[in-house]
Amino acid sequence: MPFKACRRCKSLVPKDATRCPVCNSTDLSEDWEGLIVVLDPEKSELAKRLGFIKPGRYALRVR
Repeated sequence: MPFKACRRCKSLVPKDATRCPVCNSTDLSEDWEGLIVVLDPEKSELAKRLGFIKPGRYALRVR
């Protein structure tokens, strides 16, 4: 997989990243499942339910 997921906010970051650009966490994992792309979090009911407040790529499950 070309991405790692942030354990705090579930944002997907490039595999070579060391810090999450969304929440600034360094707790990243290569063990994640599912993918959701949020374009407009204010209009997306799914993004609201999952707690995603910024546009971007997110993992559905992070271990």
